[in-house]
Amino acid sequence: MESGPMASSGPMVPAGLGESLSLHGSSEKLNSSAVNRILMEFLMYFGKAVALFYPVYLTGYLGLSVSWVLLCMMMVTWWKKNRQWKDARIGTAINFLDNETEVVNKELQNTLQMASWVHFPDVEKVGWVNKVLEQAWPFFGMYMEKLLKENIQPAVRLSSPALKMFTFTKIHFGHIPLRITGMRAYTHEVDHKEVILDMNICYEGDVDIDAEVQAPITAGVKGLKLEGMMRVILEPLIGQAPLVGGVTYFFIRRPTLEINWTGMTNLLDSPGFSSLSEETIMDIIASLMVLPNRMCIPLIDQVKVDQMRFPLPRGVVRVHLLGARDLVAKDTYMLGLVKGKSDPYATLRVGNRHFKSKTVKENLNPTWNEVHEFVVHEAPGQELEVELFDEDTDKDDFIGQYHLDLGEVKREKEMDQWFPLDGVPNGEVHLKLQWFSLKSDPNLETESKDGFASAMLAVYLDNASNLPKDHKEISDRQKHGRHTNEARLTKRNTGPNSFVEFSIDNDVQKSKVVYASKDPVWEEGFTFFVHSVKTQQLTVQVKEHEKKSQLGVVNIPLSRLLNTFNMSLDQRFMLERSGANSQIKLKATLRILCMEKPPPKIVLDPPPHGRLNQNNQTVNFSDSVPASAASTSEALPSNSSLSQPADFQNGSNVDYLNHRRGSFLASEAYKSPSSSNMRRFDSHSLLSENSIASSRFDLSDGASYPEAIRKHQGSFGEINLSIRYAVLRNKLMVMVNSCRNLFPCSENGTDSYVRLYLLPDQTWRHRKKTHVKKRTVNPAFNHKFEFDVSLDEARTRKLDVSVKNNKMFYTRERKDIGMVILDFSQMDLVHGVTQWYELTLPGLKKAI
Repeated sequence: MESGPMASSGPMVPAGLGESLSLHGSSEKLNSSAVNRILMEFLMYFGKAVALFYPVYLTGYLGLSVSWVLLCMMMVTWWKKNRQWKDARIGTAINFLDNETEVVNKELQNTLQMASWVHFPDVEKVGWVNKVLEQAWPFFGMYMEKLLKENIQPAVRLSSPALKMFTFTKIHFGHIPLRITGMRAYTHEVDHKEVILDMNICYEGDVDIDAEVQAPITAGVKGLKLEGMMRVILEPLIGQAPLVGGVTYFFIRRPTLEINWTGMTNLLDSPGFSSLSEETIMDIIASLMVLPNRMCIPLIDQVKVDQMRFPLPRGVVRVHLLGARDLVAKDTYMLGLVKGKSDPYATLRVGNRHFKSKTVKENLNPTWNEVHEFVVHEAPGQELEVELFDEDTDKDDFIGQYHLDLGEVKREKEMDQWFPLDGVPNGEVHLKLQWFSLKSDPNLETESKDGFASAMLAVYLDNASNLPKDHKEISDRQKHGRHTNEARLTKRNTGPNSFVEFSIDNDVQKSKVVYASKDPVWEEGFTFFVHSVKTQQLTVQVKEHEKKSQLGVVNIPLSRLLNTFNMSLDQRFMLERSGANSQIKLKATLRILCMEKPPPKIVLDPPPHGRLNQNNQTVNFSDSVPASAASTSEALPSNSSLSQPADFQNGSNVDYLNHRRGSFLASEAYKSPSSSNMRRFDSHSLLSENSIASSRFDLSDGASYPEAIRKHQGSFGEINLSIRYAVLRNKLMVMVNSCRNLFPCSENGTDSYVRLYLLPDQTWRHRKKTHVKKRTVNPAFNHKFEFDVSLDEARTRKLDVSVKNNKMFYTRERKDIGMVILDFSQMDLVHGVTQWYELTLPGLKKAI
């Protein structure tokens, strides 16, 4: 049978089918499987044509009106719509059953405060702690009343002359106690001499506090709401009572605060004044107990308060803000009729340190290439907060955020990947993160050549003594050499309102203000990045608050710390240009930044040199696979190991991958006589020889990839899958979400779909496939599949996922443009996994 007559003979033969015949008929003799396939395709085409045209012919033959055709079409359309509506209702019910916690949380998030133990399985509900707090709440109120009157009230009076008559007239913390909505205890990545607890605190109490600012002006609070996560550290653990040396507690992030003001403060109900007032109170709370500040209670005398209040940080994270892609377009033109682009910029925050990137104008795929460094005090716990905005003249539009726990960076040492943005339909941000440990070896000190920090300086400011009242007292002492009469008269008066300013070159940090004290106590910690230990110095200036005049200064060269024990100085320093005996006590500790290497990769064992085929004959891979093919299999990208099952990596699935798909190592690599024996390697449990489905066509002998795919050197793309086992329904749920950066099979993109097999079931009856998404390399499928298997059986299965090009259906070239095999024994199916997986075609990524 020649190709010419077949291609031009009757009108019922499709063009693609004729081309297939001409292609094969001119080159080789058609085998039985090809003939069966051609006949089946022809019968399917003929059946569709009859099903489409026969009702029209029958209507005309019977002499019926065209209205009957339209009526039938309306009935069919109504039936489809009704069916879709029923499917949507059933799908919603099934989705609610499968994701009950998430759905309830989403529906009630605006009306209910969901407990943390609902969101996170490792957070426990601690009802007994709330019962203890409820019983002890009256005594807590007594403690707070004493604290406010004895400590807070004098501090408020000294803070401003307008508040020198400030008095608390009523203090009552109500009957509603503080609640802990969840508690998490850390057992990994913590020292064996400490216990770390994270407590989610929610306080919505009936506080009743009245104060007299200055008669007749009064102020008051009739309720407040405070929410946040508090970390409690019990350290060091000791072998005698009370078993714990001290308790440290602090907020990792700033909590949220809402206050119901009364009295004259009702004037603050306007948004501007109210936010200012609450922000001021939050600043006070942050200065006391938000990282890096801590509240400490030593329980034994041997514990040093400075070590508890300001321990050395855990490490340093260097964040490379590289870029973003596929951002949401916020700019519009012509009253919103025309969608434009965005002017994106990013903000990075860790604790109280934050940076803002440059703005890239009119670009949805911006590139920043900026580097920022952050000191990490708690990992896990502290988060890198990345937020993206579209810069506008009035108000910047939010275009996504991502929060990353820095404990993950500490564990991985180095991360370089795209992170999906939350709060927006699409968008990703590209970050490279590096973890640096802190070393006390001076031999590791090197000069910074790339502009990054080479060391970190931690300073703990304790106190000062004998400070002069003001700059005039210093001038008089320097001029006369002794105290003047005025100085003698004011010597017993209150001291200055002072603060300390630290600086290393252009990095300036300030302490809090201590009012009216010649011997102020600050007890604060600061950190600085150092680029050159040998040339830079720490400048310490004590200044008066109102006039910003200098009360004393001391300079400490950082090179001095290299020659001290533990690279640390803990002493009193005499202040220059200050009083006769003015001193400041501080502790300075230098640490060298050392980049830690990622954990070693598991060295995979080479595949076995031989294996028995069905006839118990040994097949040597070294004889049957050419050296070029073997070398290409070693050239697979390193990240592909993340998406392949363990036994595929160690070689037990090599023949399955190389032979189940009709030879992955391109047809040219299997011209040897032993290739036919290799083809018989397929197990009958994996592939039925009697199957005539399209999946069998994918495995036909001699099938090859198109030349463009064989020569492709880049990535074949990624696929996003959500996998979870629904315990209530005893079903394995696989959600094919989307793909990105697929191989472009044409100038307009790719007509792609995804095919699934739950191995070893691989017949046409067990095949599952998505709909075809046309002309795109970033298709979104959002297609859910269900497999009726038990949980124990699912953990023994593997999922064969293949992304295919739909336009190659009538050719003998392979349709695969990417694949991945997932081993469910390596997954937590109960809690579920949502992840991007790298698509590969082993054997095709060859160097030319």
